[in-house]
Amino acid sequence: MTVFCGIDWAENHHDVALVDDAGQLLAKRRITDDASGYQLLLDLLAEHGDTADEPISVAIETGRGLLVAVLNNGTRPIYAINPLAAARYRDRHSVSRKKSDPGDALVLANILRTDRHAHRRLHTDSDLAQAIAVLARAQQDAVWARQQLVNQVRSLLREYFPAALDAFLGKQFGLARPEARAVLAAAPTPARASKLTTPQLRAALKRAGRTRGIDAEADRLRTIFRGNYAHHSQAVEDAMGHQLLALIRQLDAACLAATDLGTAVEEHFHRHPDAEILLSFPGLGVQLAARVLAEIGDDRTRFADARALKAYAGSAPITRASGKKRYVGRRFIKNDRLITAGFLWAFSALRASSGADAHYRGRRERGDWHAQAQRHLFNRMIGQLYHCLQTGQLFDEQHAFTSSAADLAVAA
Repeated sequence: MTVFCGIDWAENHHDVALVDDAGQLLAKRRITDDASGYQLLLDLLAEHGDTADEPISVAIETGRGLLVAVLNNGTRPIYAINPLAAARYRDRHSVSRKKSDPGDALVLANILRTDRHAHRRLHTDSDLAQAIAVLARAQQDAVWARQQLVNQVRSLLREYFPAALDAFLGKQFGLARPEARAVLAAAPTPARASKLTTPQLRAALKRAGRTRGIDAEADRLRTIFRGNYAHHSQAVEDAMGHQLLALIRQLDAACLAATDLGTAVEEHFHRHPDAEILLSFPGLGVQLAARVLAEIGDDRTRFADARALKAYAGSAPITRASGKKRYVGRRFIKNDRLITAGFLWAFSALRASSGADAHYRGRRERGDWHAQAQRHLFNRMIGQLYHCLQTGQLFDEQHAFTSSAADLAVAA
């Protein structure tokens, strides 16, 4: 008798249901979200025949967390079912739209019983790949948080301190630069900034770590801060200055977090055996390559072929056809982190690879918008990455882009 397990995940407890291959409910249980609850689940599975040689397949609506880590220890097949898909299966059992946690656990178990072949097993990446995934995603989140704070600072400065925008926005990294944050922390209002002397500005630049061109930069900032600008009343400026200082403190922490996580990502990524292959691709640096590895993993059996990886990444188009109507467009269900990294990868590859540039320009000549052409290029290159990872080869420009420009333009 084959047994299938479904687990309805919640924050404080989980509902478990076991069914046999005929759909008969064998057991149901509610467990707590702690070590004793996890042990109770393992005992329940063992009671119904779960062994290392013949493990019971488990369906759950999440692919991460301590519960999944406990279940994934060994050869047990784990299927992370999309909650949207599970909701559609619920209608197969009842059209009354009733819902309960034990009922959802039963639905998940029956998904494996009837349609296990249509769902992908949870990948079994190495510990190093999982660690890289944690760090790369955290670093990406830190970068997004940093940019959000930079936008808030910029918006605030536009309200009362335009001289600061003139001073720093033209520089690389703009308001996120260490010297920009140091100067704004020393003089958060136009009145205080206009009173800064050249030695004070030099000291602020040195505190920020600048070592070259300090005198010229201090003179430039002094000239800008003493320029002619419109002003609020002093009380309003002081209030906005307090708000700016609070944002600068948050921005300092976000910049530090992004830097520290970036260093950790680099240390871990270079230890991975796939690092050399990923870095051989044009447009992929350490941080971007780590983000790609974090999302695709190093389990070679995770994707059946390159088409499956392209669909997962959201780079492959999707067709919707009904009767005489047929529409080909972009995918909305995809790995958002991977497609974000893919757009950055495709854009960076334009200057590093003549073949990538020819592919992109060919798509634009055929009428694609910039984003469409980038997605086509990413679709091609991630297919090449799949091949290189499967065969252990480094990227080769001559073999990757051997077609003419016209052929590149129509390649998907």
